[in-house]
Amino acid sequence: MRDALDLNTVRVYAAVVDEQSFAGASRLLAMPSSNVSRHVASLERRLGTRLLERSTRHLRMTEAGRLLYERAKPLLDTLLSTEEELGAVQRELRGPLKMCMPGEAPRLLAPILAEFCSLHPGIELECDTRMTGLEVLREDVDLSIVFHRGHQEDSAFITRELATLPSIVVAAPSLLARTGMPRHVRELKSLPCITTLSALKGQPWQFQDAAGEIVKVPVRSRYRVNSGELAVAGARQGIGFAIVAAYPCQEDLATGRLQEV
Repeated sequence: MRDALDLNTVRVYAAVVDEQSFAGASRLLAMPSSNVSRHVASLERRLGTRLLERSTRHLRMTEAGRLLYERAKPLLDTLLSTEEELGAVQRELRGPLKMCMPGEAPRLLAPILAEFCSLHPGIELECDTRMTGLEVLREDVDLSIVFHRGHQEDSAFITRELATLPSIVVAAPSLLARTGMPRHVRELKSLPCITTLSALKGQPWQFQDAAGEIVKVPVRSRYRVNSGELAVAGARQGIGFAIVAAYPCQEDLATGRLQEV
């Protein structure tokens, strides 16, 4: 598994975009311009792609840079506002905190969770990442993080939406060479697909058309998993079309290992 992106490095990149210059980000973050440049260069090496096109007079995001900014900025803003809210409610948090989250969650949340515990040394964290889907909804934990697609059933749990993660349908070039690129989502009904056991529980895939109407497409699958990473791995091998969260697929899309359908 690849290491999670460095949250501070992404924050520096977002500041460069917001200020439209390395010098502006340097002033905003109170850090030397050379450090700002190193952070951005490190992030580009980590992702294996250029994020910014630079000239003496202009600074422009590449397509990959724009995608990263659009996905990361809301999360950074949410983290900042969450920190401010927590600070306003209680300056010093103490005691045990039992959490449960799916195995894919640390990719996004590990830096945030570590920073939270660093800011609040009185917290005694116990976090279980062995659960999948709605299995994380357990009465013996204080907080459960759930990745959920489709209709959320009513329950006795108090819920709060943290973020909306866009989903996309992806396929390997080898599979598209055999099947051709679908012209409409309904064509997926007759094509090999990869399904998740926990997200839609075998229910039809759901899409929203240009008019805002929901289109339901029943799909067939011989590869059923309860992990987004397993679904992406199967898609890379050309086993089938997969509907997955967009954020973990960016490197595969950039390198051509997967194509968005």
